[in-house]
Amino acid sequence: MAMAVGTFALVTVESLPVGLLPLIGGTLGVSEGTAGLMVTVPGLVASVTAPLLPVAIRRADRRAVLLGLIVLMVAANGLSALAPDFAVLLASRFLVGVSIGGFWALAAGLAVRLVPERHVPRAVSIVFGGATAANVLGVPAGTLIGALADWRVAFAAVGGLGLLVLAALLWLLPSLPAERAVRLRTLPEQFHNPVVRAGVAATFLLVSGHYAAFTYVSPILRDVSGFDAGMIGPLLLGFGVAGIVGNFLAGAAAERDVRATVVTVGTVLALVLAVFPLAGRTPVGGAILLIVWGLGFGGVPVGVQTWILKSAPASAEAATALNTAVFNLAIALGALLGGVVADRLSLNGVLALGAVLTLLTSLAVRSARRA
Repeated sequence: MAMAVGTFALVTVESLPVGLLPLIGGTLGVSEGTAGLMVTVPGLVASVTAPLLPVAIRRADRRAVLLGLIVLMVAANGLSALAPDFAVLLASRFLVGVSIGGFWALAAGLAVRLVPERHVPRAVSIVFGGATAANVLGVPAGTLIGALADWRVAFAAVGGLGLLVLAALLWLLPSLPAERAVRLRTLPEQFHNPVVRAGVAATFLLVSGHYAAFTYVSPILRDVSGFDAGMIGPLLLGFGVAGIVGNFLAGAAAERDVRATVVTVGTVLALVLAVFPLAGRTPVGGAILLIVWGLGFGGVPVGVQTWILKSAPASAEAATALNTAVFNLAIALGALLGGVVADRLSLNGVLALGAVLTLLTSLAVRSARRA
């Protein structure tokens, strides 16, 4: 549960700009596509931090490392709240990327050590349940605070949440000395496992496709579905509730057949994004599709992470670090590509891009079946 609280805080931090893009862009004088760099930058940094940090910390107590990463997150959000211009804001998001990449690289692998082997999928569901809960409470709350007060207040509030997380981890998390040092060569060795390769490919396609569209969900709901700005927060709350349901449904399904679970998740996401430009042109249609979208994406983290843990049980920390790097790289590139399409084409183009990427997941799954 303490680990779930940590993932809750970090996903809230990572996704907070999604609901605040119009406000931040208007204040600092940048386009919504440019403001999307607030998601791209931490994603890129996290993708580098995730594989390198387990190597750098060697045999350090993982509990102490997690506490340090939360402290860094709190400091970064303080800087975000005080940023005088967009450049300083991006610098603060760089620090956020370090904390996200490091925490996620360690969290799932440590969850395996805290429970008996038969409960690993359920433990991973709980840890990543914090991520989906962030979509329920964190991101909508931050969006609401930004609308009622100021986007700077929203960043400060998340910094305060980080202090509560720090206290929770200090109180609840046991000492977790390293079982073995992760060496740099251990990471590329994971690609020798064909099922790990397929799982990593599925991660990249699902996450990049989702974030290509979801980074711009606020303008999509406003311009495509016709919602007022004040409705974005409640709608994201509904998205997050559906995500929690999807998370635990996928966790239960992954215990039986993880491959079928990942295929189902990819199919749901592809269908929702493909039909959104047509069926989502009214508030009712947009709201229904957003809920189904949340249900589908809620199963992504637990589905792909369970795949990785089952395919590489002897090197869980290294395989998790590799998957975390790809996960965050996909967030960054998805948001970046979505920003290019949003600025140069249209929001419907962003949805089409997301649909194509998520649909390609079946190719990765087919390669795993052959393996």
